[in-house]
Amino acid sequence: MYGNDSATPARGGRKPVTSRAELEHVAFDLFAAQGFEATTVDDIARAAGIGRRTFFRYFPSKNDIPWGAFDEQLDQLRTDLRAYPVDQPLMDVVRAALVDFNRVPAAEVPWHRRRMALILQVPALQAHSTLRYANWRQVVAEFVAERLDQPVDALGPQTIAYATLGVALASYEQWLRDESQDLAALMAAAMTGLAESFTGVRTT
Repeated sequence: MYGNDSATPARGGRKPVTSRAELEHVAFDLFAAQGFEATTVDDIARAAGIGRRTFFRYFPSKNDIPWGAFDEQLDQLRTDLRAYPVDQPLMDVVRAALVDFNRVPAAEVPWHRRRMALILQVPALQAHSTLRYANWRQVVAEFVAERLDQPVDALGPQTIAYATLGVALASYEQWLRDESQDLAALMAAAMTGLAESFTGVRTT
């Protein structure tokens, strides 16, 4: 019955999931088997052995699943940026923070590939992703604006925020095309090149 939160038997005798990460993995398997658009919240809840209401305690919508704990990670990014020494060059900080933000444990790399393939390649997620990108850029722009003593909507902070997001997306596209590439190395190299293009905020 619609809205009933009683757990339903999971496929293949799976025990009901008890964490957001487990629910993500169940959903990613279904997306791979059925396609993102063809998979419903009911499908995911059934496969996870949970009810619809429990699903929505983990994620506001199906579109939020690929983004995982993104809001919490943004809070952590804001905290991490503020923790860098004030005398460390601006673009060195942005580079280090970008690389650290995108690190994943080795065991999660295959799942992270699935996550990023969904975010970057599924048309139905593009509008939702645009909102997430804006939130991420805002955190970076706020930090840069504080460092440069400029308004957050000034050209400098916004340019660096947009450019840094571009570095991240380009690095992920390279990484998804070639599994032998190291994501952290891609981002660090691209950020070094980007930093050198900003007069007055060079890394060296």
